[in-house]
Amino acid sequence: MVKTGKWIARHRVLILLLGILLLVPSVIGMAKTRINYDLLSYLPEHLETVKGQDILVDEYGMGAFSMVVVENMDLKDAQKLEDKFSEIPHVKDVLWYDDVADISLPVEMIPKDLREAFFRGDATMMLALFDNTTSSDEAMEAVTQMRKAADEQCFISGMTGIVTDIKNISLQELPIYVVIATCLAFLVLELSTESFLVPVLFLLSIGCAILYNMGTNIFLGEISYITKALTAVLQLGVTMDYSIFLLNSYEENKLRFPGDKNRAMGHAISNTFKSIVGSSVTTIAGFAALCCMTFTLGRDLGIVMAKGVVIGVVCCVTLLPSMVLIFDKAIEKTRHRPLIRNVEKPSRFITKHYKLWLVVFLVLLFPAIYGNNHTKVYYNIAQSLPASLPGNVANEKLQEDFDMSTMHMILMNKDMDSKDKRDMMEAVDRVDGIKWTIGMNSLFGPSIPDSMIPKDIKKMLQSDKYELAFVCSEYESATPTVNKQIAAIDKIVKSYDSSAMVIGEAPLMKDLQDVTDVDLRNVNIISIAAIFIIIMLVFKSLSLPVILVAVIEFAIAVNMAVPFFQGTSLPFVASIVIGTIQLGATVDYAILMTSRYQKERQRGHSKKEAISIAHKASMLSIVTSGCSFFAATFGVACYSKVDMIGSICTLLSRGALISMAVVIMVLPAMFMIFDKVICKTSIGFLGKKTKKQCSSGKEVLE
Repeated sequence: MVKTGKWIARHRVLILLLGILLLVPSVIGMAKTRINYDLLSYLPEHLETVKGQDILVDEYGMGAFSMVVVENMDLKDAQKLEDKFSEIPHVKDVLWYDDVADISLPVEMIPKDLREAFFRGDATMMLALFDNTTSSDEAMEAVTQMRKAADEQCFISGMTGIVTDIKNISLQELPIYVVIATCLAFLVLELSTESFLVPVLFLLSIGCAILYNMGTNIFLGEISYITKALTAVLQLGVTMDYSIFLLNSYEENKLRFPGDKNRAMGHAISNTFKSIVGSSVTTIAGFAALCCMTFTLGRDLGIVMAKGVVIGVVCCVTLLPSMVLIFDKAIEKTRHRPLIRNVEKPSRFITKHYKLWLVVFLVLLFPAIYGNNHTKVYYNIAQSLPASLPGNVANEKLQEDFDMSTMHMILMNKDMDSKDKRDMMEAVDRVDGIKWTIGMNSLFGPSIPDSMIPKDIKKMLQSDKYELAFVCSEYESATPTVNKQIAAIDKIVKSYDSSAMVIGEAPLMKDLQDVTDVDLRNVNIISIAAIFIIIMLVFKSLSLPVILVAVIEFAIAVNMAVPFFQGTSLPFVASIVIGTIQLGATVDYAILMTSRYQKERQRGHSKKEAISIAHKASMLSIVTSGCSFFAATFGVACYSKVDMIGSICTLLSRGALISMAVVIMVLPAMFMIFDKVICKTSIGFLGKKTKKQCSSGKEVLE
């Protein structure tokens, strides 16, 4: 690897030019990668609700709908608005009062169930059906055009409206996330490094790696908005310590090889690559564990972030060394005194009072585990957005004016007996929380001949194989009450037609909860197992993986317990990914200190000496890396209006500080307590020199 390092050092200009040229296809690839704003689209395809959504598209040419609330508008103007909506591209149909009765007929004279469905006080409701799926570009554009066509008296609700709001707010905020993360990370680096120019080079190198990563996402076809929002921030925070390792190694090797910077950098590249391979593999394993989720958002985030770490490592040993060598003189000229120059005193205090940190660990252990296990999680995607956005305002109006929150759809066999259809819908009507149902029978009655039913209504509700009915619920999506309601409806419809399906936003969210609850357990187990095996192979030890993983898992438990004691709930995505990301990203801190501890034990130092040296040598790097990770995520957490992103960044920023503190304080105490166990359960941990001292009777282990 030293030869490769020297080659890179000699060809630094060529590598830098190549790095700049690669930015062009990366930017093009990033621009052409589609962004998916609908988290429900990541549910596994085998679910009945997902199959039902596909049937809607295939059989009815309809993939989504919005409930439109119109206030204080006379019927003629409402009819004109309906016509406007119908003319908008990709609005397949608009179902309203005039589809079943003439608007000259007084509202009081129409059947009660239809009156309750379409009118309440001074408000009326329309049902707009789109010809594509909820998160399709066509459906979102249709909602955008409907909002432009409507006035202040009109409110467009539904999942497509929520997804449109997510898209709009994400497009506004995403560039600002990168600016905030970069500026705050730059500030931390300026305070902790010895040159004003070094942080600029670090950020340029990592920035290129982020662009390469985002550009190669074109091969995936599309990525989620959460992945796009988090990739730059996470990649910046996770791979920053690789750059710090390289620069530190280069400075050390410049003293070994004075006057020969190429040779010094060659050895620095070799040393850095060997050092970061182990830590990067654990980080990659953590992200790769997300790929095992049946909720495929995990795979989306896992692939992109694992790829980003690999690209970050490559850039760290190619592009960054080239930049450092080219600007070496400028780096020397811009040297300054770092904020933290010496950590000897705090390091000595921490290692001397290791029993205190063990007590803190034991005191916090139970509340951390309890809080972690009892933190509340919510699954309603609309809840993660500001209440002032159009979609949430419309949902609130729907609740206020019509006392309803969501709508389910029942897909049944078209050839069902008409009496069974009527009995089934009457049974559904009696389920708690159901406001009304609309189907062929409720609109026209069983006595109306098929030939007399208007073609547009028939086309809307019937296909070659299926018949569609709408069910209005007063319960909010992703709540225990609506989940119980859906289960009751499903039981009823299947008793009449075994192939019938209950689909829609709330049933999808119910499946989302069921799927992600299982995923959370599986992903945590897989990530812990993968990282355990990697650490075991790297250190050839049975005890060190247990200690290192236990320390980081304790930090994760403390982090996840905070929302419980604050009385706040987390979006489901945050609860799933945080454990894996925090474990993969911050186990590097523990590996860094452990590697140095092992090295000092192999040199013949006693356990206290080895732990003291390892702690002192690694503490500054861990603090710099942890603070950089904190800075990159904390600013985004404070700024973001999307709770899905803000909560994840809050957990990551707090988790970086907690992991940093736990590794600096608790891990050395663990080494003190379990040194004998570590030495006996690790192959070659003491080295030949120390083994000879042990065999000659010299006191080594204490």
